Amino acid sequence: MIAALRTWLAAHRVAMLLLAGGALLGVALSAGGKVALDATNRTEFCISCHEMKAQNFTEYSQTIHARNRTGVKAGCADCHVPHTFPDVLWRKIGAANDVWQHLMGKIDTPEKFEAHRAELAHKVWRRMKETDSRECRSCHDAGAMLADLQGKTAQKQHKRLQTDGKTCIDCHYGIAHKEPGGEPADVVGAAPQH
Repeated sequence: MIAALRTWLAAHRVAMLLLAGGALLGVALSAGGKVALDATNRTEFCISCHEMKAQNFTEYSQTIHARNRTGVKAGCADCHVPHTFPDVLWRKIGAANDVWQHLMGKIDTPEKFEAHRAELAHKVWRRMKETDSRECRSCHDAGAMLADLQGKTAQKQHKRLQTDGKTCIDCHYGIAHKEPGGEPADVVGAAPQH
């Protein structure tokens, strides 16, 4: 039995080495990919482009998502990157276009960024509308909201989440950044996917 195993291993040595090498390469690529995803989810990475730091981060820094009584803070990725796989991977691939646009000079100055702000915001709003504000719902649970502690308008609007197919971005589109004009309803008329 042992002799037969040795003979089989000797005959298949190259295949076994390729299989072991492939497994090690797979582990290395997976680990490297995880490290890269984690690094690019850090706010420090997001604001490494000066136009993001000068515009979006400056605006965000004065909002409830950055400064509040409880000290709970949402970073760029909390709102702009899905929290589950493979959605996070698809979003990262899409975000590579933002980096490309920066490198190609389309949005590499405050003036150019401002000129394209509406276009960029509309893309984010569309994605949020299409995913039923999935990233918002990673932290905010409409079912756990205490309506009695909300104002009358908030109570009415939050009820529409359940009855009218509305989603967070329908009302909260300017929650962390300057509004460029227009509203999500103008951008995406379709109801969110539940």
